[in-house]
Amino acid sequence: MTFRDRTEAGNILAKRMTPYKKMHDLLVLGIPRGGVPVAFQVAAELHAPLDVFIVRKLGVPGREELAFGAIASGGLRILDSAITESFGISETEIERITARERHEVERREQTYRAGRAPLAVEGRNVILVDDGIATGSSMRAAIDALRAMKPRHLVVAVPVASASACRVLRSKVDDLICVHMPDAFYAIGEFYEDFSQVSDQTVSDLLHEVPDVARRTAA
Repeated sequence: MTFRDRTEAGNILAKRMTPYKKMHDLLVLGIPRGGVPVAFQVAAELHAPLDVFIVRKLGVPGREELAFGAIASGGLRILDSAITESFGISETEIERITARERHEVERREQTYRAGRAPLAVEGRNVILVDDGIATGSSMRAAIDALRAMKPRHLVVAVPVASASACRVLRSKVDDLICVHMPDAFYAIGEFYEDFSQVSDQTVSDLLHEVPDVARRTAA
């Protein structure tokens, strides 16, 4: 199964989310950048507010698509010791990459949260959306960080994910919704015809547009 782009993937995923239309105090969170266009479609379908939750993959040097860990909003870091040991990634290299990605998390927080209230999820029903899950390390960091913020109900929703990652993540959330779960999985981009980079401006535009779209859809 291949999606034309993130908009089509989001539309298909959103149709799987209709049971959540009846859920009270719903909040949709997109993981920037690529998860936000997908989350936009879900939020519009559910008539729910959209916000962002930032998590950055820590990529193996020279093979950045492969994550050896991740860092999320709030400073939480998760490391995969099997990968760091297998690739011989030193503590110095781990800290260097972590510092770089932490800086990017902080930059995105400032960019996307400009004029927006601090993220508040305590007691709310949260749907966390990304454009796909490969190893699951980034999503695991996001789940752990969000759990610490005490949502009432936490759902992960993605268009595509590796079967192995879903098996690990399913026990960590209240529900996991995935449109396509192939056994053979190398990179998220192989399941999209257009997997071009999403800009900061696009993320900001979508965050401002979704309330109007939700109102028009509800009408």
